Amino acid sequence: MRASILAFTLLGGCAARPPVPVRQSLDRDELAARVRVEFLHAWTGYQRYAWGHDELKPLSKKPHDWYAGTLLITPVDSLDALVLLGLHEEAERTKALIIEHLSFDQDIAVKNFEITIRVLGGLLSAYQLMNDPKLLALADDLGRRLLPVFDSPTGMPYVHVNLRTGKTSGAESNPAEIGTLLLEFGTLARLTKNHVYYDKAKNALVQLYNRRSRLGLVGDAINVETGQWTKRDSHIGGGIDSYYEYLLKAWLLFGDEDCKRMWLESIGAVNKYLADEMPSGLWYGEADMDTGRRTGTEFFALAAFFPAVLALDGDLDRARRLQDSCFRMWTASGIEPDGFDYQTQKPTRPRYPLRPEIIESAYYLHRLTGDRRYLEMGATFFESIIAHCRTDDGYTTLKDVVTKERGDLMPSFFLAETLKYLYLLFAPDQVLDLRRVVFNTEAHPLRRTW
Repeated sequence: MRASILAFTLLGGCAARPPVPVRQSLDRDELAARVRVEFLHAWTGYQRYAWGHDELKPLSKKPHDWYAGTLLITPVDSLDALVLLGLHEEAERTKALIIEHLSFDQDIAVKNFEITIRVLGGLLSAYQLMNDPKLLALADDLGRRLLPVFDSPTGMPYVHVNLRTGKTSGAESNPAEIGTLLLEFGTLARLTKNHVYYDKAKNALVQLYNRRSRLGLVGDAINVETGQWTKRDSHIGGGIDSYYEYLLKAWLLFGDEDCKRMWLESIGAVNKYLADEMPSGLWYGEADMDTGRRTGTEFFALAAFFPAVLALDGDLDRARRLQDSCFRMWTASGIEPDGFDYQTQKPTRPRYPLRPEIIESAYYLHRLTGDRRYLEMGATFFESIIAHCRTDDGYTTLKDVVTKERGDLMPSFFLAETLKYLYLLFAPDQVLDLRRVVFNTEAHPLRRTW
């Protein structure tokens, strides 16, 4: 069995690699300081034009709210990043905004998955970093309002829930939205000693796992009322991705042996049926969940998280080779497209929404190998983002990585994940001990304080 990060095993292995620009001098301290400056640039833009709202539209200089009322998504999502980057005055001001103005007593139907990973995860991580019980009280209030999603005939959660009434909707869901809840609900259970949170989220994960195909694969859509698959394409991209991530991480965070077993059985199937060795390197494509037949050669930017998960599992050979493929996808257009046909080496989904996953994987690989190559990759990512996405008042998405046409949104995850992982990649290792925390899928570090 491969060793996990719990044993901190460092395995070797590398294949032919794409060229990484060689810099005569790469000063980690200088790069970390520069990331901090750019974080402040983005944060200042948010404060100036969107303070008290969910997100910033940096080109039109307007706020953007997800629902009729604000849930302070950027402040909550960014609070632990402010602490980790040493921006303590900004962190205290942001915490005060959250405690004074964030209310979940709103007649709005929210998407359980997104609110769990961004808001619940952000509140829990900030509580562990700042030790303010008011943050935990907010997390507990939110958790109770989200619990009705699990009241389906199968125990797998509905997609939406009204925070005030508890009314649920959205029976067709996917493995990611069903299986990416246990880290947050489990941490809330441990901190509040209300084990209903853990039991509901774990049951959802188990119910999904029990419906895998005979090959051990899951599809990309399932009805939570009937338990029947409605789409049978299997992959590691959006809609499935973090389901696999949480099987492994729930074992690491909680010592849950069921999750360990489910992870080991699942990763074997993923590597057997989805991994695709090509002349351009190792990729993970699409296959029919029942037959294993290859159905597509599209690799998604969201799937660039997988080298990090492989590295956490101790499989550094595959992790290195897949990260090299991800880097090829980034450099093909000078910045990463959201989808890439690894057979034709062409973008299939040309937008770049400021995603963090490829940087996340560089961070893990650097921490687990000490290989300077991943610092070089990080510097390339950082310079590309500055060159193509920086605006006068923050950072914005790209509609097309080929033409570099810009969108008008700075998603909360750009601060919560993209810039955080860049900073942690370059910052001194002691800023955050990777052996003592488990990141949720939104880069919120959770600790086994219980």
